[in-house]
This record gives sequence, structure tokens and C-alpha cells, in this order.
Amino acid sequence: MASLAEMRVIEAEDSSADISEPTREEVSETPQPRPEELRLLEALLFASAEPLDTAALAKRMPEGVDVKAALLQLQLDYAHRGVNLVRVASKWTFRTAGDLAWLMTRESTETRRLSRAAIEMLAIIAYHQPVTRAEIEDIRGVVTSKGTLDVLLETGWVKPRGRRKTPGRPLTFGTTEAFLSQFSLESLGDLPGLEELKGTGLLDSRLPSGFSVPMPSDDPALRDDEDPLEIGELELALAPVADAEDGPGEPE
Repeated sequence: MASLAEMRVIEAEDSSADISEPTREEVSETPQPRPEELRLLEALLFASAEPLDTAALAKRMPEGVDVKAALLQLQLDYAHRGVNLVRVASKWTFRTAGDLAWLMTRESTETRRLSRAAIEMLAIIAYHQPVTRAEIEDIRGVVTSKGTLDVLLETGWVKPRGRRKTPGRPLTFGTTEAFLSQFSLESLGDLPGLEELKGTGLLDSRLPSGFSVPMPSDDPALRDDEDPLEIGELELALAPVADAEDGPGEPE
């Protein structure tokens, strides 16, 4: 009769025989290590409270890494996940996938609806920047109240750029990175063109001959006809003005 020790050895041998070698399919399903540059980019983008541009990311990466190629690969990896890597205002950031935005509805805040006048003014600034208040009024064909411009400045979508080199040196205005982020635009060049505006019904299909939509520019540099703003003069330029200067009421 086998001893207790011999029986335990036999049981151990039998149990080990039941353990089969992993199949090729099982081995292939084992997660493969991610490239180190992708892990580094993930960490940097997740930890940052603000979108990061390629140059800022490159400074934190090991020498020799092709950051642009790595970002494109990371964007592809996240294309079908709950969060996507997107490019906004030439900077990179993680955002909730568009088809899952409904999950965030309880956490969203109700925003004030822009008036028609503010929407028109915002569109004119986006397409015609840098543009002055007088130039906006000329395009709209109606006097613009200062309150409408103040609303756009408060949103952070519009900012003063400089002063036009003309009598009175009026302020010139342009859009901000916050504008691009709000409307999920990589650049101003992504704004809809003439045919797209017609297709969406935002423009009448029967437009006068020669009508065109300007090509907006992302160049932040002041133009030859602009002077830079001086320290302290911005507050003075945006100070409240008399109601009489606002002219007749405009459609809101």
C-alpha cells in the first residue's frame, strides 16, 4: 500500500498533467506592451488642464521621437474609444467622444442664448478679422450697440487685437482660441465656405453677382495697418460710453 507521501506525489503529477500548454491563439491575445512614446504622450495629455501644442509635447519627450507621428498613432488608437484625441486650435487634448456627449448632460450648464445681433457680429469678426466696429457696422448695415460687443468680449471668443492706423485709431477685433475650442475648429480655415453656407440655408441661394465669403486668417501677428495696444489703454477703450453714442436700437 502506497504511503501518504507517495499518494500526494501521484496526485500532484496527475494535476500537472491536466494543465495544457497555451494555444497560439491564446498567446496572440495577450496584450502587447505599448510603445513608450505613446504612454508618455497619454500621461502628458491626461495630466494637462489645457490643450498642448506639438512643440510643448516635444520638449517633454525623449530625443529622436517623431512626436507628430506618435500623436497621429495615438489619435488612431483612441478613435473608437469613449474619449478621443482631438486637435483644437492647433493643440491636442482628450475629449469625450461626440456620440457619448449625452452622458454629460446632467453636468452641463445652461448658457445664455446669443442675440441675432451678437451672432451676426461674431460671424463678421470671424471671417473679416482684423475688423473695427465701424467696419462691422458697414457690413451689417446697422449701428452696433456697445452692449452687443461687450457680450462677445465676456464670452472670451473675441478680443481686441490692436489699433487701426487711421484717424481716431479705432480698435481692431479678432477671435480667440476659446472661439475655436467652443466650435470644435482646428483652425479658422475650417469655417464653412460660400457653398457650405448656401447648402445649410444660412445664405440665400440667390446672391448678387460678385458676392464672396472672405478666407479668414489665423495669423496672430499685427498687420501693416495695425498698431499694437499700449499697456493700460485697453481698459480706457472699453470704458462705458454714453447711450447716445450707441445710436438707434438694433434688432436683437
